[in-house]
Amino acid sequence: MQGFFTFLQQNPYLLLFFVVGLAVWIGRANIKGYGLGMVAGAIVVGAALSVTASLYGVKLELNNFAKSLFYYLFMYGVGLRVGPSFVNSLRGDGLKFCILAVVSSVLGLALVVLGAKLFALPPGAAGGMLAGSQTMSAAIGSAEQAITSGVVKLPAGVKPEDATGMIALSYGITYIWGTVGIILICKYLPRWWGVDAKAAARQYEAEFGVRDLEGGGLTGFRQFGLRAYRLENQAQVGMSIAKFRVSNPEYRIVNVSRGGEQLGADPGLVLRKGDIVALGGATGHLTEKMGLIGPEVADAKTLGIPLDQAEILVTNKDVVGRTFESFRSEALAGQLQVTKVERGGVPIPAGLKTELERMDIVSVVGLKSAVNELAEMWGRVARTNTATDLLTLAAGMILGLLIGMISFPAFGASIGLGNAGGLLLSGVIVSSVVSRLRFFGNTPNAARNVLEDLGLVVFVAIVGVNAGAGLLAQLTGALALKIFIVGFIACTIPPFIVWAIGYHVFKINPAVLMGGVAGARSHSGPCREAAVEIQSSVPWIGFPVAYAVSGILLTVFGYFAMLLAQ
Repeated sequence: MQGFFTFLQQNPYLLLFFVVGLAVWIGRANIKGYGLGMVAGAIVVGAALSVTASLYGVKLELNNFAKSLFYYLFMYGVGLRVGPSFVNSLRGDGLKFCILAVVSSVLGLALVVLGAKLFALPPGAAGGMLAGSQTMSAAIGSAEQAITSGVVKLPAGVKPEDATGMIALSYGITYIWGTVGIILICKYLPRWWGVDAKAAARQYEAEFGVRDLEGGGLTGFRQFGLRAYRLENQAQVGMSIAKFRVSNPEYRIVNVSRGGEQLGADPGLVLRKGDIVALGGATGHLTEKMGLIGPEVADAKTLGIPLDQAEILVTNKDVVGRTFESFRSEALAGQLQVTKVERGGVPIPAGLKTELERMDIVSVVGLKSAVNELAEMWGRVARTNTATDLLTLAAGMILGLLIGMISFPAFGASIGLGNAGGLLLSGVIVSSVVSRLRFFGNTPNAARNVLEDLGLVVFVAIVGVNAGAGLLAQLTGALALKIFIVGFIACTIPPFIVWAIGYHVFKINPAVLMGGVAGARSHSGPCREAAVEIQSSVPWIGFPVAYAVSGILLTVFGYFAMLLAQ
C-alpha cells in the first residue's frame, strides 16, 4: 500500500481525478433515495485517502492554486445561475420568500456562531458546521478564505492547515443530519402543525389550474390536437374564418385547402363546401362537436403546417403579472401549447391562472407564426446556442476579482467580499445584464453546470486531501459530539421559525410553503420529498426565489461564521 500512496503522491493529477472519480461513484450510491452526493463524497474520499496514506508515512497534498481556481469558477457559475432570480425576488410576492430565506440563513449563522463560542470549539469549526448543517458546501470555500486572507486571527500554535482541517471535519460530522433532517422536517412539518397540506395543494391546483408535474411520465394523451375535416355542414358554408371563430371560440382554423391549393387561414377567407379545413384546439373540444364541419379526413398537405418549438424569455413589462388565461382572446390562442414554465431555473407547475413574471422561461410548441408572434409579444425567443462567450466569461471573472479587492475596516480587521464573494456578485451582475440584452454573454446551461459541478467537486476533493493528514490529531469523541449537537440545532430550529412566519404572518398556502422552507435552506431534496408526500407539484412554486436568495447568503456566511466565532 505504501507504494500505491507514494505513486499517488508523485502524480498529483492522477490523485486529483482518482478522488473525484471515486467521489462521483460513491455519491451515486443511495439507500431508499438518500445518499452522500458527489460533493460530500469528495471530502470523505479525499480525507479518508489522505488519513490512510499518513498511516504509511506518506503525505498527500494537492496544489492550492488549483483549489482556489476551481472554487472561483464555481462561485462565478453560481452567480450566473441565480442572478436573474435573485434580482426578481426583490419585488412582488417574491419578497415574502426572500424574507424567509434571509431569516433561515441568518438564524443558521447565529446558531452556529453561538454554539462555537459556547463550546469553545477550535478555529474552523464554525465555518464547517455552517456548511454541513445548512447543506451548503460552497460555504467551505468562503470559510477557508477567511483564514487565508488573515481576517481570522488564529491562536498561537494553530496553523492555517489545522483550521482548514477543522472546517472539513466539522462539515463531515454535520452534513448527514443537515441533509436527512431538513428532508424529514419539510416532509412532516404540516402534519406536526395540524395542517392538511394535501388538501391545501388540491385547493391551490383548483384555484390556479396548475398541473401536476410529479407523475408526468410519457403517456398517449395530448392536451391539444390538429385535425382535418371536409366541409359538408351547410351551416358553416359561406362563413368567414373570423365569424367561425366568434361562434366557436374554442377552435382555431389554421389552414384551408381548396382544390389542392393551400389557402392559409386569413380571417376574411370565406369557407366553401368541399374545403378541407385544418382545425386546432383542445383534445376535449375536438371531440365535443362531432360533425361541426364534416367528416374527418387524413389530408397530409392540409395538416402539413410548419410547427416550431421554442423557449420564450419573458421581458416585456406589459405582460408581467398577466395570467395565461388572459391571452385566450389573442389571435394566436389555440395555435400553440405551453409545455413547460421555468422560474429561477426550476420548472414550476403552471395553470391558466398562473401569472407571468419577468425572466420566466416559457417553453411552447405550435405554429411557427404563432410562436414568433408570442415571442414578440412577451419578450424574445431564447434559441439554444451551444457556444460559450469566453470574452464575457473572462471579463466577468476580472470584474469579480476587482470587486473582491474592495475592503473596509471592521471588527478590528480589513473586511471585504474577497475573490469568491466578488465573483459571486459579478456572476449575478453579468447574468442579470445578459438576460435583458441577450446579444452577448451566452453561457449555455451545460457550460455553466460544468463550472459549478466540476469546480465544486474538485475544490472539495482538494480540501479533503490536504486536510486529511491532520484530522486524526484533532478528532476526539467529545469534540465530535459537540460539533454534532451544534449542527443538529442549527439544522432543526430555522425551518420551524420559517414555517411559522410563512404560515401565520404571510398566510402562504401550506403546500407552497413546504417548497419555500426547502428553498430557504437551498436544498431541492426536501422539496422533491414534500411533493411526493402530498402527491402534488405545488411545493415547487415556493421553491425558486428562496433557493436563489439562500444560495447566495449561505455561501457568503461561511466567511462571516469564521469571523464572528473567533
